[in-house]
Formats: sequence, structure tokens, C-alpha cells
Amino acid sequence: MGSFLNVVIDRLPIMLRRQWRIHALETLYIEPPPASRFNLATPRSHCRACGRVVKAMHNIPVVSWIVLRGRCAKCRAPIPVRLPAVELAGALLAMAVIAVWGFHWIALAYYVFLAVLLTAALIDAETTLLPDQLTLPLLWIGLLAAAVFEATPTLFDAMAGAATGYLSLWLVYWAFRLVTRREGMGYGDFKLMAAIGAWLGWQTAPAVILIAAVLGLAYALVRILRRTATRGTPIPFGPFLAVAATAVLFASTRNIPFVVVP
Repeated sequence: MGSFLNVVIDRLPIMLRRQWRIHALETLYIEPPPASRFNLATPRSHCRACGRVVKAMHNIPVVSWIVLRGRCAKCRAPIPVRLPAVELAGALLAMAVIAVWGFHWIALAYYVFLAVLLTAALIDAETTLLPDQLTLPLLWIGLLAAAVFEATPTLFDAMAGAATGYLSLWLVYWAFRLVTRREGMGYGDFKLMAAIGAWLGWQTAPAVILIAAVLGLAYALVRILRRTATRGTPIPFGPFLAVAATAVLFASTRNIPFVVVP
């Protein structure tokens, strides 16, 4: 699963940019030039530096990266650390949901939730994009899970959570814009928070937003102090929402009281 998530993280932004470029050309009545087929399955995994197709023996999650010492087998170009990190995260998340919910369908549902959060967070961190192709299906699957499983929020709480999550960040966005005349976050953040609300219920929305805001502020301060950013540098908020939602999800299974509205 971690390997597949890496493919989505790498290719989905490229696929979207290609679609946007084609749409822009068609809007201007310009025939788009023929492009090579590119999706989540094609072309096969290859080295970004030399273009060599990765052999099956070199594509074993985590193990191959260690054996190859983090470099391409042919050109010795560095392989990003993010690849084995996501592969390992995919395994750890599976172990975590099984430890909490056992071998049950609800564990699989929460694994999907966490895997999509991880994917969306890393795409946002690398490209400042939160694709609708991830956030909207996550929202609807969360509502479906609430209707099917007893261990999730009730359907009412999930629907209220989706509305609360979206509107809370939407209000923050417009308040910031009215005061500063600048945009403080993107609409993708609203949709991701709506999906989180659908999975966790409206009661957890304040905790998720508060934790994400504190983490985001701390990250921004560190970057400013290290002179790698200024007060006007845009910072993706999706990763902090994902971390906060993950923390609240597992904290709620331990009945930690601060994570929900009484």
C-alpha cells in the first residue's frame, strides 16, 4: 500500500497539471499537442534521473532502498527518502488500526481514511495542492462508513461534522481576507476538513483545528527563525490537519477527554 501511495503522490499532481493545460488550450480553441500516456499505471516505475525501468527485485518496499543504499542501481542517483518513509508508514498505519480495531471491516475503513490523509498531506506539502480527487471521495466514504458501522460517528454527527469542518475554515478564510486583503488558505483545506469532520464527527472539529493551528504556527515560527521563510511565505495547512486528525482519532479510542466537545 505504501508503494501505491507513493505512485499517487508522485503522479496525481502531474496528471492534474496536464489536464489543466489541455483544458486551457481547448478554451483558447488550440489543439493540444499529442502527449504520451500517463496515469497511475503507465509508465512503469522508473528512475527519475536516468529513466531506467525499476526491476521487480529493486522494487521491494523499504528493503530495496536499504540494499541499494538509497541510490539507483544504474546511475546511482539518490532515491528520495520519502519513498521508503511512506512505505514504512503504510505498514505502521495498518498495524495501528489492527491493534485498535482488530481484523474487522472498521479497521479497513479507518486504514483507508489514514492512507488518504497521508497521501493528501504529502501532496500538499510538495505542491501546495489538495486534489478534489482525494478530498471529495474521502468525504463521501466517511459518510458511508458512518451509515454502515457503529464504531464510527452516527450519520447525523458525520454530516454535522462535514458541515462544521468546512464552514469553520471557510469563516477563518474570509475573516483573514477581510482583515489582511490576502488569502490565508485554499479551498482544498475546507474540503479536507469537511472529510475529517465526516470521519470523526462534529464534536472533534475544535480539537483538530486547534492542534493543526498550533502545529502550523510552530512550523512557521521555526522557519522564520531559521530564515528559510518570511511572514508572507505560504505554508500548506493540509499536513497539519492530517496529523491533528490522526492524533484525535487514536486519542478518542483511549477516551482522552480533551479531544471532543463535552
